[in-house]
Order: sequence, then structure tokens, then C-alpha cells
Amino acid sequence: MNPLFFLCGQESIPVQTDLVYDMKDDQVMMRFIGIRNLLVSEHYCVLQFPTQLESNAKILGDGFQMLAQTAGQLDAPIEIGRCPDNSSSYRLYSEKAHKRFYNYLVIEESDGFTLFGFTSCYRFAGYFELHKNQGTTTVAAFLNGEDTHPQDWASNQMEAITVIKADSLTELYELYAAKVQQQHPIRPGVKQNAPIGWCSWYAYYADVTEKNVLDNVEVMCNDHKELEWVLLDDGYQAFMGDWLTPSEKFPNGIQALLKEIKARGKKPAIWIAPFIAQPESEIFKTHPEWFVRHKNGDLLKAEDITYGGWRCTPWYILDTSKQAVQIHLTDVIRTMQEEWGVELFKLDANYWGSLKGQRIQSGITGIEAYRLGMQAIINGAGDALILGCNAPMWPSLGLVDAMRISDDVERNPERFKQIAKETFYRSWQHRKLWQIDPDCITLTSLPNQGTERKYYEFHRTVILASGGLALSGDPLPEMNIFAKKTWKNLLSRLRLTQESAQFQSLSNRHCVLRLNHQHELHCIFNYDDEIAEFTLNTDQLSIWRDFWTGEQLNEEPMQVLQLTLENGLSSRAILVSI
Repeated sequence: MNPLFFLCGQESIPVQTDLVYDMKDDQVMMRFIGIRNLLVSEHYCVLQFPTQLESNAKILGDGFQMLAQTAGQLDAPIEIGRCPDNSSSYRLYSEKAHKRFYNYLVIEESDGFTLFGFTSCYRFAGYFELHKNQGTTTVAAFLNGEDTHPQDWASNQMEAITVIKADSLTELYELYAAKVQQQHPIRPGVKQNAPIGWCSWYAYYADVTEKNVLDNVEVMCNDHKELEWVLLDDGYQAFMGDWLTPSEKFPNGIQALLKEIKARGKKPAIWIAPFIAQPESEIFKTHPEWFVRHKNGDLLKAEDITYGGWRCTPWYILDTSKQAVQIHLTDVIRTMQEEWGVELFKLDANYWGSLKGQRIQSGITGIEAYRLGMQAIINGAGDALILGCNAPMWPSLGLVDAMRISDDVERNPERFKQIAKETFYRSWQHRKLWQIDPDCITLTSLPNQGTERKYYEFHRTVILASGGLALSGDPLPEMNIFAKKTWKNLLSRLRLTQESAQFQSLSNRHCVLRLNHQHELHCIFNYDDEIAEFTLNTDQLSIWRDFWTGEQLNEEPMQVLQLTLENGLSSRAILVSI
């Protein structure tokens, strides 16, 4: 019988007799020792944590993939992401099943914070469920065994779990990140300064042309020299899957374009969705044997089991457990890095590379296959940076330098509000697990997409607080005065510190960032229909100014400043001179 554990004082009850549970550094490591070759299901309970929780406790649970997060209260969870894992489109599990909190679950009570978290994700996705019974809440930890059999596994090692308690969110996440890093060492790019530049997608979407890119590079060279990176996003390729073959909109080829970007003193970056292909692509026509299948042998389309994709569908999934596919991925990425000069790869649609399906290797999980594919990409990327997007979150640990943590930005208040919360709930990961990418900064309206100035002001303060990658999504030749001034101030902040501001509560209303020994930044946010009151404090008498306008808000130095935010989506950024 496995022993009872106490993790950070939390009673932890082992569930499976086929597992050995080892305690090391406040983590429970699990190994399979069963002699029976029974199927390990997607709902394989491994640990239970009986708790007494306050009825109004705040919660935060991550999602398996980028577009899923859950917050709210214990008895009233709220979906933050637009596409929950159990939505009718993504379908990772049934809408009728218990809510799953993947990777980690944070609980905020009146006396502090508790985190239940998986510290590794090499083979199985881990998640938590909340079960209530006669006043007691049990946090149950599960592994998704993907209906595999132990005798087919490459190893009997499972995953690791921890429980952390702390008085502050900052301390909680510091302790958790350190344990995750023990299991998944970070890549070198995580501690570099975050890329600053321009991305083609939100200016031109899939209609981007060679001329569009060169026009923006011209502006970067003359008027925005501080914008260093040029990210050519989706739309350059002939077909999804044929990444080395340009579309007709790039008559001189992508290699020539990227070399021109480099000759102008900028750093070329490129978008690629490495694990998918559309049926019209040459790779799909030539190598149908390279793709994931159903158990009956039929080719698996993404839409058969999950969201089918946003364009050029149906999507077919490369079987990255196949050596020929790994070689192909390495060759494509190496060509782009060595011959084209790519210095950053934005890998999109990564989630689809982790889908469950029939692969050439028996017993391999979707996560293992995904990690094999990512390693093949790393093998070809050299010293280029790797940015994950639309990715499975914890399966990507240790494999990317940067990670998109929010939905696609759109120029409307609803999306600005959504991605603000998504970003703030994951901003603790910045420079601890990966550089965060809160998505592009959009401050200029397009003819078919725009909003009021006050909502752009909210959006820019979100980016100011979060830090991370700073890429303009606007057509630079059309950038207005407001956008230009915003960029000047954003860059001054990034020169002082690369860190993210720290929130004091899961409410995401007030965060603080030390810029240097003389200056501190306070950002406050209102998301509701009622006005919001804030009281800001510092340790000593200080001068308070509006960060964006420079207006001084107090006549004499003071330690306390009271502010009111209007109802609706609103924010303020306050600079404190100590």
C-alpha cells in the first residue's frame, strides 16, 4: 500500500496500486509497476487532496491549449478563454463531464494562496477536478493515459505533482516555476531581451504581399528604427504544408525577401504551422503515409476529433513519431535558418501536433509525438528563437523560447478585455518558463476593423504591464500620432526592465512593477459596469504621475494616492518617483 503524503502540509492520498509514489523536493514522482497490461484511460486518477475551502474562494485553472483558461469562484467558475477544452469545437473531453483544470489549479482564500500543479509533462497531460461531498472539497489529480497500454510504453515513468502554499501570488509562482524548471530546464532565449518589431498578420492577414512587407520595412528603417524584428506571418506559402514554396504574391521568393530585410539591418522571422497540411499541398499528395490515421486506417482530419482549423481546411496531421517526418521537419527548418536567414520561428497550430490518433509507433501518446516533432524543429533551428502559438501549454515546456499566452487580438473592446485577462493570468510565466507573447499591439484602426480611442488606451496599458514580446500589428505607413507616442513610452519601459508587473490577487485589478531603484509603475484596471475605487501605496513619500501623459497627480510628495476608474473597460498607468 502506498504511504500517505503531506505536500506543503496538504494531505495527499495515493489512489493507484499499480503506481509507486516517491517524494522528492516537495514533489510526488510516479512510476508504473503493475504487471497487468490494462488500458490506461484519459481519466486516470492518481492522487486526491481533501481540503476545506471557503465557499467564495477565487480559482484559476489553466487549459490544455492556449485558448482555454478558467477563473471565477469555487461555486461559479467562468471561462476566460474563447475556446474551452470541453467546448463543442475543441472536444478534448465531454461538455457534460467534470470541469478539468489542466497543468495547475490556484485557489485564493482570505489567508493566502494554494497551488496544485503538475511539474512535468513528458508523456501524459495532467489535470485536476474539484469534487464536493458533505462540506469537504477534494482536489483530484488525473493523468490522460490516452487509452494506451503500459506494455506499449517506452518507459514506466509517469509525471510529477506538487502542492505549494504562499501568502502572495508572486511567491507562489516563484516557488512553482522553480520546481517546473527542475523537470524542464528552460531554453537560453527565455532570459534574453524580448523581441521588438512588426508582424504582418494584423495589418494584412493572409492577403499579405511582398510589397506590403517591404513598405513596412522602409518605415521601420526611417521612422521606427527601434523596431528590430520583421515577422512574415501566414499568407506567404503556396499551401499549408509546403512551407518552402511561396505563393504568387511573392514573385521573387521568400529567401530573397528575407535577405533584403537583413540587408536593411532588420532581423527576419517567419510563421509556420509545422504539424499540419492541407490536401492540396505537395507534401500531402506525395507522402500520405506520413499522416496520423484513425484506428481503422483512414486518414484523420482534424475536424473529425477537434476544431478543424481557421482556413485552408481540412487539416491533416503529420505523424511526428515517424523518423522520415522528423527528418523532413529538421530539413525545412534548417533550410529556413541557414539559407533564408530566419532568426525567429513562430510555430502556429502546435496544438494539432499533440492530437490523439494512430501513429507508426505503438503506444506513443500525442504529447510524446508532439515533443518529438518539436525536437526535430529544434535540431534544425540552430540558434534561432522559437515562439510557440496555439500550442498545448505544458507539453511545450522546455521546447520554446517564447509562448503566445492569449487569443488573437482584434480591434474591439470585447477582445481587448478577453486577452487582458488571459495575459495577466499567465504573465507570471514570463522569463521563468518562456518569454510571454501577449500578441501584437494594435493601436490604429483598419477600414473594416476599429474601435474607440479609450479602448486602445486600455490595450496599451495591458501591454505595458505584461511586458514580453512587443510586435506592432498595425500597417506602419498608416500609424497615427497616438500610436507613435505609445510606442515611444512602451520602449522606455522595456529598456528599464524586461519583467512583468506582479498582481496581488486573481482579480487582476492592480499590479506593480519596479522599473529601477527610483521608479515604480502601478497599473490599475476596471472590467465591470460599475466605477472602481483604488488606493495605491508606496513605502515613502513620492511624486505620482500619469505614465502616458506625464501629468503630476499630487502637489506634495505622499505615500498614498486614491483614484477612480470609470465604469466599463478602463485603466490607468501611474509612475511613482521615489
